[in-house]
Amino acid sequence: MDSSIEILKRKIETFTPELAEAFVRIVDNLDTTPKSNVLQFQLDEVLNRIQFHSENSKTKLDFFKSIAELEKICA
Repeated sequence: MDSSIEILKRKIETFTPELAEAFVRIVDNLDTTPKSNVLQFQLDEVLNRIQFHSENSKTKLDFFKSIAELEKICA
């Protein structure tokens, strides 16, 4: 991936000012929000378990089991 970035850097350095400005506008309009393959309800479930355990510290937290399940889904 580093080589791809270096290639892109070299190409960008050769842009004309007009092309560089257009490229900046395009990049600014890209959605930079990271995407996740984990479904929202699964993320919510882990968050709910963490919040419940935070409020009820004497309960057993099965957080590691949840993380293992998420890792299997994302693999």
